[in-house]
Amino acid sequence: MSHSQQQLTTALDALDRAFAGEEPFPVQGCTYCYGEQDLAELSEPLHLISDDMVTSVAMEVPSHWDDFPRLFRRLTPRIIRPVVTGQFHVDENLIASRLLEAGWTTWDAPLADALRDVWSAWWRTTLHTHPSPVSVRETLSLITVATDTLRPWLDLWTATRTPAADAHLADLVGDVMFEFEITDLHMGFYDEYHATPELLDWLLTDARDRVDDARLDEPYLLAHHRTAG
Repeated sequence: MSHSQQQLTTALDALDRAFAGEEPFPVQGCTYCYGEQDLAELSEPLHLISDDMVTSVAMEVPSHWDDFPRLFRRLTPRIIRPVVTGQFHVDENLIASRLLEAGWTTWDAPLADALRDVWSAWWRTTLHTHPSPVSVRETLSLITVATDTLRPWLDLWTATRTPAADAHLADLVGDVMFEFEITDLHMGFYDEYHATPELLDWLLTDARDRVDDARLDEPYLLAHHRTAG
């Protein structure tokens, strides 16, 4: 296990410990979509809740639950660990949006800080691992939307001169340059974060010497960059 992977494992273990005090509570919600047995299961200790039920909560709109923030908070360790290890089959953009709807930044400091540590460790591990369990675009999107900031993650990418980081950069450019999506790129399931101004500027300045893609020199793209700036 590499140093960065060990840091991520440590951060995930710390996340489990930080949330261990989140006690079970009687969960109430939409009885049209969820039967009494489902609600009773969600009211059980965390380790007794099935993976399918955790996935269902992560995908469901918050209005289906009487106390969505508390429910999502209690399930957070069961959601985040498989997300960052590429084993949670829910759109990463949706997870980011659900975290915002659950108000994760307003949670008690030990909980929010443990999540912040996971974001940092996950991003560092991604930049040192190619291929990664989750694509670099989806990883960057989740942590950007969740933290409402993109530039610090790009700055860390700038400072990380590894073959893995460069390979991820090529992947990202190949992705966002398709039909010039980069000119109107939003992150988050509900397009919460408009990433174009920061990401395009970064690609054409700080990261330009690391990318061999002639599309970044297209007059249309350069004109868009000047206009956006």
